[in-house]
Amino acid sequence: MKKLLSIALCLALLAGLAAGCGSFSPSSDKLSIVTTIFPIYDWVTQILGGKAEQAEVAMLLDSGVDLHNYEPTADDIARISYCDMFLYVGGESDRWAEDVLAQAENKDMVVVNLLDVLGNDAKEEEIKEGMQADEAEDDGEDEAVEYDEHVWLSLRNADKLCRYISDKLCQIDAENADAYQVNTDAYLEKLNALDAEYQAVVDAAAVKTLLFGDRFPFRYLAADYGLDYYAAFVGCSAESEASFETIAFLAGKLDELGLKTILQIESADGKIAATIRDATKAKDQTILTLNSMQSTTAADVKNGASYLSIMESNLAVLREALS
Repeated sequence: MKKLLSIALCLALLAGLAAGCGSFSPSSDKLSIVTTIFPIYDWVTQILGGKAEQAEVAMLLDSGVDLHNYEPTADDIARISYCDMFLYVGGESDRWAEDVLAQAENKDMVVVNLLDVLGNDAKEEEIKEGMQADEAEDDGEDEAVEYDEHVWLSLRNADKLCRYISDKLCQIDAENADAYQVNTDAYLEKLNALDAEYQAVVDAAAVKTLLFGDRFPFRYLAADYGLDYYAAFVGCSAESEASFETIAFLAGKLDELGLKTILQIESADGKIAATIRDATKAKDQTILTLNSMQSTTAADVKNGASYLSIMESNLAVLREALS
């Protein structure tokens, strides 16, 4: 409710700006593109390639706040309202975007909702055995179907999504369409080559199960390569404390399956993973971190972070986890 009220206030402020003097508008005649999360931002810049200087590309979630906790500012909403192209994930965490888009000033804006683009390839949130439910589920509240929003953590999804994004860029900037297509083809080759590396690592692996002492945003990746998993929470969970039952279940799975690794995501403090390890018989499992790209900042981008470089680093972690 607090988030909805905040957005309503921002929309009211935007309406006031548009009606009076000082209304927001793009600072130049460049192509204006607004993205929410880092992976989309990186895909767009890769497709633009050398033409990126002819566009203004904004990444709204640029300070480390993740998709589930993000609240757009008045300036963010203004950027979206006047942009030529807006790209976002969709799903429960992005419900705010529907109200923003409904009041956008640019009625010709091209909008890309990643979950809509995936269509039948989008997966529902999955509650696995031993996974701790959120409080709403514990209270027995009826929940609408929610889709797993972490669509970018699949190289195969990335291929499909980049093709679609490229087509839309070519439509709104036909003058540079040939260059965008060349850039896209080259990028897709890299995505597909890395996908083949992932498959080879999994095919050669002695272990086919991942265990997360954390949220699990890697369902799409696990599905791509036929991996099983156990985790403390679903990928979009707001929970931060694991129950005794959850800890005991996951520790038991480590003992039962003889797993040598406990995984977590980049924002974790390691406490849950360490507690699970301490509850096992061996108490010697390695704790490793997979980067879900939910905390990637503008500073990381400036320092050279890219979607491919992070997925390559994740492959190295996965190789160790499955050994």
